[in-house]
Amino acid sequence: MRAGSVPELPLSASAFTRSPGDVGGGQVQNRAVTLGVVGRHSRPDLDPERADMFRLLFVCTGNLCRSPAAEIMTRHLLVGKLGGREAARFDISSAGVNAVVGEMMHPDTRDELAPWGLDGPAQAGAFRARQLRSPMVRRSDLVLGASLRHRSAVVEREPAGLKNTFALREFAALADAVDETMLPEGDPVKRAHELVEQARLKRGLVPLDREELSVVDPIGKPQQAHHDAVVLITDAVYRIVEKIVPSR
Repeated sequence: MRAGSVPELPLSASAFTRSPGDVGGGQVQNRAVTLGVVGRHSRPDLDPERADMFRLLFVCTGNLCRSPAAEIMTRHLLVGKLGGREAARFDISSAGVNAVVGEMMHPDTRDELAPWGLDGPAQAGAFRARQLRSPMVRRSDLVLGASLRHRSAVVEREPAGLKNTFALREFAALADAVDETMLPEGDPVKRAHELVEQARLKRGLVPLDREELSVVDPIGKPQQAHHDAVVLITDAVYRIVEKIVPSR
């Protein structure tokens, strides 16, 4: 891989482990909520038909680079931690707000997944871009945009997504700040549902630098831009998956 200011992408995502306080400076404006209003590990509002699955939707612009990389990497990490059968309880998908429908993943971003063997025909090679639709948002338990702009675009398209739509790196930072004792032990799907609730309660309480919350679109830029985007995406999704399925 190329040398530069961005560290080389490791074969193991363990190099991206962050401490709970490593969330930057600044502030994202939202309503402040006192942590602990909802009973610990209790989700009485959750539809029983949804409780045994967790649906995660990644969103970017064309659904060619950032959101497919996040989808493929998240699925890879979950299968590695849980095995295929248990990981199948997580429905991981992606879409674009202005998708190039039916197109394959951008080859430069696809190449950046090669260190994990995810650039082959069964992973990145099988991907096809999809247009974001309102029902996708309504079905999702968590929607993560590549940038704050995508977060806004999702909510404008489907206002019902407000409570569970975040920028990817925003959600990773909020997840870092969630106390482990607020999450149920054992079932990773229950942990994921509760993590979304606890992250939502952290909005406005965790200092965040808005400039650090977006993954820049690498389309039309040199290979290094695709590398940088995949580094940021891998960092964020690793931290989120680690919170859902902690290493023992």
